[in-house]
Amino acid sequence: MTSNNTQTAIKSTDLPYPGRRQGKVRDVYPIPAVDGQAPRLLIVASDRVSAFDVVLPDPMPGKGVLLTKISTGFFDFVRDLNLVPDHLLSTNPADLPGLSEEERSSLEGRIMIGRAAKVVPIECVVRGHIAGSGWKEYQKSGTVCGIPLPEGLQLSDRLPEPLFTPSTKADEGHDENISFETACDLVGKELMTKLRDLSLEIYTKAAAYAAERGIILADTKFEFGHALDLEGNPTDELIIIDEVLTPDSSRFWPADDFEPGREQASFDKQIVRNWLQSEVDEGRWDKTAPGPILPDEVIQKTLARYREAADLLF
Repeated sequence: MTSNNTQTAIKSTDLPYPGRRQGKVRDVYPIPAVDGQAPRLLIVASDRVSAFDVVLPDPMPGKGVLLTKISTGFFDFVRDLNLVPDHLLSTNPADLPGLSEEERSSLEGRIMIGRAAKVVPIECVVRGHIAGSGWKEYQKSGTVCGIPLPEGLQLSDRLPEPLFTPSTKADEGHDENISFETACDLVGKELMTKLRDLSLEIYTKAAAYAAERGIILADTKFEFGHALDLEGNPTDELIIIDEVLTPDSSRFWPADDFEPGREQASFDKQIVRNWLQSEVDEGRWDKTAPGPILPDEVIQKTLARYREAADLLF
């Protein structure tokens, strides 16, 4: 069964700006240049859903709006920390040139207009709890991304201190965990040291903010870049880009249900992943595109989790 609401969902956009790039969830457009203004990008959060590196046939109506609400809320939070500038300039469709009123209306609540940047090709991952690939590695070797950890940790346990575990940025497939030293070799020790320190401080402050609102921020990832000048060349100005601290880039867990030793009920698309895994286990899907149609119940339950996170955080 498919959702009755999919006709209101934004599965894809086709705006009159050349150079669109379409990711798993977001459509990104260079905004036509204006004299005296550095290059800008339009980031549209669609309602597409991806899992196991496959974009599923059904969108989730309003998911992009909820993600944008959380991301822009946390951009304001990071800005108030006064640690690093960010790319976000506006969330108002009226600031976009050359669009019809209908096009602007369809973008309401789901866009970020940002400064363009040369991306640092490292995902800056911070882990405050042991989960996911970190847990799998720990079970085998007692380490996470090569970093030795105390014996006897359970799944979902809080780590003695947050870990910075960078990974490569993959255009296709999975990112690859790398050591801090390898990251330094790729982009330079001075820059990586700065990115590590920024990432750990933002995570620590955001985790405290979330905890006050009944949410555990188990881990997250940040992306950074160097802002472009009027001619489109990278400057020395480091900025935080992309999305920040959303359920798509982080693990958020309800604090009142937290129990080490098991998987936690995440504020994200874990419901989708669990349902899809059952389809795989039953031999009905082999994790290749286009993926199965999601039941309406799975869509609605997942949207409710995103909505709850957005309401608690902002």
